[in-house]
Amino acid sequence: MRPGRGCMGDKMYPKIDLVFKVSGKELPVDHGFTLYSAISRVCPAIHDDQDVGLKLIRGRYLGDGRLDISPNSELVLRLPITRIKDYLGLAGKSLVVQENSIRVGVPHTRALIPAVALFSPLVTTKNGQDQTRFKAEIKKQMEILGINGQLSVGRRRTFQVHGKQVVGYEVLVAELTASESILVQEHGLGGRRKMGCGFFEVWKR
Repeated sequence: MRPGRGCMGDKMYPKIDLVFKVSGKELPVDHGFTLYSAISRVCPAIHDDQDVGLKLIRGRYLGDGRLDISPNSELVLRLPITRIKDYLGLAGKSLVVQENSIRVGVPHTRALIPAVALFSPLVTTKNGQDQTRFKAEIKKQMEILGINGQLSVGRRRTFQVHGKQVVGYEVLVAELTASESILVQEHGLGGRRKMGCGFFEVWKR
């Protein structure tokens, strides 16, 4: 079985994005861990689900580490199509993320699209505070997956998990074939994918 795909019997299941519109006022920019915690209270299955990835919610930056939730803001889970039912319970719920309340709307699905270049704003690994070791670990993961693309490590970023600062980096992977592109999107790179890390999308220059 290829990494990043669920399997049941002889049939392979690709991953898709399960997309919920969200409404609210503001969120902290650093909300990955607390959003994961809020989701887990509604959908406990996420605790043991090793095939789900979470995209950080985007909005207009207000300054002082705050985001303005726009009408186009989304909560996105990347998961095998067989797991959709496990997360439909989020629809209509209010999630409290660091004392900020967001309302989750009705979901729809979105297919993954291959692209020559993919970008993630936050990727982390063990010992990621050392950029040289970080890059070596990501290259090793790419080799295991059979990814021959060009790796570029960008700006250093930090985020909190259980009140502790964790280091991560922006990552661009370019010169990908169509199959490599889908594999990177399905499997991700680095760790803490349920907290918004290692979520890759089409790079828009």
